[in-house]
Amino acid sequence: MEQPPQTEDAREAAQIAYWNDATAANWVALEERIDPVLAPLSTLALEAAAPMPGERALGIGSGCGGTVLELAGRVGPTGHVLGIDVSVPMSARARERIEAARLANTDIIVADATTHDFAPGDRDLLFSRLGVMFFSDPAAALANLRRATRTGGRIEWIVWRALDENPWFAVPLRAALPLLPLAPVVDPLAPGPFAFADAERVQYLLRAAGWRNSKVVRHDVRLRLAATDDFAAAAEMTTWMGPLSRRLAGGGGGPELRAAVQRSIENALRAHAEPDGIMLIASVWLVSANA
Repeated sequence: MEQPPQTEDAREAAQIAYWNDATAANWVALEERIDPVLAPLSTLALEAAAPMPGERALGIGSGCGGTVLELAGRVGPTGHVLGIDVSVPMSARARERIEAARLANTDIIVADATTHDFAPGDRDLLFSRLGVMFFSDPAAALANLRRATRTGGRIEWIVWRALDENPWFAVPLRAALPLLPLAPVVDPLAPGPFAFADAERVQYLLRAAGWRNSKVVRHDVRLRLAATDDFAAAAEMTTWMGPLSRRLAGGGGGPELRAAVQRSIENALRAHAEPDGIMLIASVWLVSANA
């Protein structure tokens, strides 16, 4: 059954609610496991962004603060990093990590990057690891972020490519689907992991918002879910990330359904066990542009 279209305000309210409920609590609880899994994507984007000492960076969708800490180390004490996220629990965890690291050059705010009143031309670098696909109004968000960036500044973002081109999501989801209730058809451009999967659309939105020299480059990155024989940990990780986590959160069924889904995913992941661990390919776009 196809759902009626949501207004942008309703979409934004739904995103804020999602990132402030059990999902955020799970990300905070799993932070020490998630950061190492996603580290290859962080490294890819950071190397492309090449933050320089003294630069002022903005971390969009800063979450629990992993990439903000990385940025802070690279811009150094003469630079500054501002992390922005709509999630209160995840931002609180980011602040704890910043305080523990005794970083004086880093701040976190809970706000919507689409509407936040940034200081004009204040940032040299806008960075995001998987945080910009959740804008309820991407055109407005990209225009607002352009105003926050100095002329000649840049963006460097990692976003997911399409589900059917992404074993990272497709393998566990296909294992789980026979056990899940039917889901309503949703707008593929709605805020979510794959909202920026269409490279041509991303470039159009960037141009319309005043960004120049945009590039969208495909990368296929091997991510390690868990040790070679730890299928339970690997399967659990897949149930807390991406479209499957949303299906399980909204589909009911309770712990019995989750346990059955986990067993099915464990079996599917056996084909992906390698000497170095249980590995899946994550297919992403590396998005760059200049202000």
